Amino acid sequence: MQTQSSVFDELAKLLTGAMGLAQGASEEAKGFLRARADRFVAEMDLVSRDEFEAVKELAAQARAEAEELKRRVAELEARNSSGP
Repeated sequence: MQTQSSVFDELAKLLTGAMGLAQGASEEAKGFLRARADRFVAEMDLVSRDEFEAVKELAAQARAEAEELKRRVAELEARNSSGP
């Protein structure tokens, strides 16, 4: 009975080691793929989310300002066309 228990203990140790090795390989592969993806994105010259949001806010402000200027021009034209 002791021999059978010893075999199972050795098998358990072997499987535990194999799982650790597989997990390490998995983490290494993830790190490698992440580094490749980061390099690929960097080479594409993409903007960051923060930069995009800043430009989006500037565009919204410019659009609002343009609408206000259109309204003011229309108002001045209406005053000018009605005459003194």
